[in-house]
Amino acid sequence: MKTQVAIIGAGPSGLLLGQLLHQAGIDTVILERQAPDYVLGRIRAGVLEQGTVELLREVGVARRMDAEGLVHEGVELLLGGRRVRIDLKALTGGKTVMVYGQTEVTRDLMQARAACGAPIFYSVNDVQLHDLQGASPYVTYEQDGRQQRIDCDYIAGCDGFHGVARQSIPQDVLKHYEREYPFGWLGLLADTPPVSHELIYAQHDHGFVLCSQRSLTRSRYYLQVPLQEQVEDWSDQRFWQELKMRLPQELAQRLVTGPSLEKSIAPLRSYVVEPMQHGKLFLVGDAAHIVPPTGAKGLNLAASDVHYLYRILVKVYRQGRIDLLSRYSELALRRVWKGERFSWFMTNLMHDFGEHQDAWAHKMQQADREYFLNSHAGLVSIAENYVGLPYEEVG
Repeated sequence: MKTQVAIIGAGPSGLLLGQLLHQAGIDTVILERQAPDYVLGRIRAGVLEQGTVELLREVGVARRMDAEGLVHEGVELLLGGRRVRIDLKALTGGKTVMVYGQTEVTRDLMQARAACGAPIFYSVNDVQLHDLQGASPYVTYEQDGRQQRIDCDYIAGCDGFHGVARQSIPQDVLKHYEREYPFGWLGLLADTPPVSHELIYAQHDHGFVLCSQRSLTRSRYYLQVPLQEQVEDWSDQRFWQELKMRLPQELAQRLVTGPSLEKSIAPLRSYVVEPMQHGKLFLVGDAAHIVPPTGAKGLNLAASDVHYLYRILVKVYRQGRIDLLSRYSELALRRVWKGERFSWFMTNLMHDFGEHQDAWAHKMQQADREYFLNSHAGLVSIAENYVGLPYEEVG
């Protein structure tokens, strides 16, 4: 089999890149090691930056998002007993975010891929990347007990942190940057109306709280918990009691509880690898970077990578601009590091670090809280990062 771009991974970044390239007349093949139901079973966040929303509209998969997604013009921060609403729309000149679950984004993209008939292969094994620095890269894999090969011009590694793409790059080529946090998020998904029509980020002495949502009838809540906690030790009743205790009384009183659809604990970490390309291989999304979810940047940074790689490849095939290929990592990383900074900032601003924080760091945290919530410039900084920084021009 031969194609122009081989895409490893059928998560939202791989599917979005594939659909954009297909729409531009560039042939792609997508390989995914999991079955479709497994891909759709991943529970992820769903706050979409304006740039991500516009990409989904550009590729023609926004009909359901625009009908069912919730446009949010603000978010609330609860710090030190104060409730501060950050008016995203007013502070950014009209920009907003869209609440629409990542699972639904993936579903829409999977349906678009199936409808256009472009090749996608699920449940493949032993994916290997070859000749990445040569003139003729190719991918081998196994499906139904048979060895297969795809010859291509370029390879996009959209297969996540544990995927084969980054592991195919010699380790002495890469530089890893990482920070692990001494806590995780215990998340609960329930078919209950949200406690607020906007997202609430709340600081409490017992730990951080996020009140989020997927729709007007489905809520997602998170509690900061120590890393050693086990999800099995958290009954629904215990979760709801702890959530009510950490919220102000007026919110706790109107909180609607119900049986959980899903509960899980996710550790928080920041991770970036440089460079994000090696020869004809380009890393996209979680294959190259991880952010703590506090800034709602994970999916959005993956979409940012897709934006840059897509724009570059279109210019390569239409204008012969192969000189732009070497700029992918530079362009992508500039926005990645800004997203990492904001996620790190929000994590430090809102969480209780307890014994893991020395006296100096605690004072700096207090100073940040005092400044950013009492300064118009500080609120603008949070708002413009939350809705998403602009993309740079390519070429």
